[in-house]
Amino acid sequence: MPRKLKLQVQLSVDGFIAGPNGEMDWMIFDWDEPLKQYVTALTETVDSILLGRKLAESFIPYWASHPGEEGAENINQTPKIVFSKTLTESPWVNTKLATGDLVAEVTQLKNETGKDIIVYGGANFISKLIKYKLIDEFYLLVNPTLIGNGMAIFHDIPSTRHLELKDTAGFQCGITVIHYELK
Repeated sequence: MPRKLKLQVQLSVDGFIAGPNGEMDWMIFDWDEPLKQYVTALTETVDSILLGRKLAESFIPYWASHPGEEGAENINQTPKIVFSKTLTESPWVNTKLATGDLVAEVTQLKNETGKDIIVYGGANFISKLIKYKLIDEFYLLVNPTLIGNGMAIFHDIPSTRHLELKDTAGFQCGITVIHYELK
């Protein structure tokens, strides 16, 4: 059975994952314990992290330089695959590059033996994964914020996509998680 590709992403109520210049100051990062437990349970089902190059350039060094932060050990130890058309070798520990055709590379990863795979971003990378129907499950962490404009991930969909609601959970910190599966 193929592994699933799961998207975990924070977004605003109006559907943006960052402001127009990548701002994330509107996101809630002070998660309550039940949300932390929810996300920990999600990450226990995966053994690989997919990232686009742009996000990887900040994401990987951040977690590597904050080893004592909650969740850092798991993120640092989980193998990462960074999709890039410009890098020729990985500058990061525990990270491989994927430089070929996106659909072929992700399909191959999903057909390998192992746990599921999680993707965190960035916006253009996620948009392409959605466009090509490569994401199997969506874990949308909706922040109680409207930002008006910014980086969207649901803008390049060539046809209607139907999702099946699997679960919702509201948390005291204000975030609501909506879990969908691609039909």
